[in-house]
Amino acid sequence: MLKFVAIILSGMAVGFLMRKRRLRVVPHLVTALIWALLFFLGVEVGENPQVIHGITNLGVEALWLSLASLAGTVLASWALWRWISSRKGDSR
Repeated sequence: MLKFVAIILSGMAVGFLMRKRRLRVVPHLVTALIWALLFFLGVEVGENPQVIHGITNLGVEALWLSLASLAGTVLASWALWRWISSRKGDSR
């Protein structure tokens, strides 16, 4: 864990020292590294037999979580809209 913190801090230090320079290759390099990390994450997940055998359960749980999140967001947005609308009416 200490290695990860040291790597992050060293990256921050290099970024701070090079903040005045225009490095055009960095955004492309970051994008390529993110795609590589996602690919290798998929390879790692695909190798795990427990994940592969439980993929339907994971899919159903993900569906329920996303539907519950969507419902909660809609409900909170509706409540906030009603609260803001009622406050506008009070100030007239």
